[in-house]
Amino acid sequence: MMWRRLIRAEIRKLTTTRMPWGFFAVLVAIGGINAALVMFATEADGSKAFIATAEDQQSLVAFAANAFIIAGLFGTIAVASEYGHGTVVPMFLASPRRHQAMLAQFTAVFVGGGVLSAIGAGLLIATVAAALPTTEYGFLMSAGDVTRVVAGSTITGALGAVFGAGVGAMLRSTGGAAVATILILVVAPPLIAQAATGTGDWMPGTIANVLVGVGDDVSLLAAIAALFAWASVPAALGLFSVQRRDVV
Repeated sequence: MMWRRLIRAEIRKLTTTRMPWGFFAVLVAIGGINAALVMFATEADGSKAFIATAEDQQSLVAFAANAFIIAGLFGTIAVASEYGHGTVVPMFLASPRRHQAMLAQFTAVFVGGGVLSAIGAGLLIATVAAALPTTEYGFLMSAGDVTRVVAGSTITGALGAVFGAGVGAMLRSTGGAAVATILILVVAPPLIAQAATGTGDWMPGTIANVLVGVGDDVSLLAAIAALFAWASVPAALGLFSVQRRDVV
């Protein structure tokens, strides 16, 4: 009963702030940009070969890599802002066992990141499908392809949010944690892939694409396990940090 109450309280905190609406606006903007690309962009020869096949269209709407980053920032801000606003104090007073409170918070951002990413993938598919009639091509993706993109993006976003929550719990500063998340997920992967051969296959963007069916660098099960590892390590470190450090 206590566990369910903690999770409900954390979900209520997430849904009663303006932050989710800010992220929703970002998703709408991404959908609009992709729709504009479909309507106005062309290849070098003037054709629209980038939407000519079902595989091309699936690659265009493969939201999973972006989902991990966007949901990662969502989780980072959700957790780190608790320290900036001081709301972490009543949270730990309500649940003196800090690990329970943090696990409830991680669960809430897991759900929130998954929902946000499912919406993002759905918006992307819908806006591209709406723009395709302005071209000579129709919507070619099968129901199975659509389901895989949405499901893969949902899983990836949920785990990305937990990754971000772990970073937020470790650093506590909203700005610093957000910058760290961007550095780890956007700046570092290509640098690491260049420096160490073979590591590129295990970067979040690469393995996220495997989940939505537009990459085959590793197997599906290996990709899921790798994403769990990406989420689990910072979450565990964040949990350890909260247990060991003063709240304020």
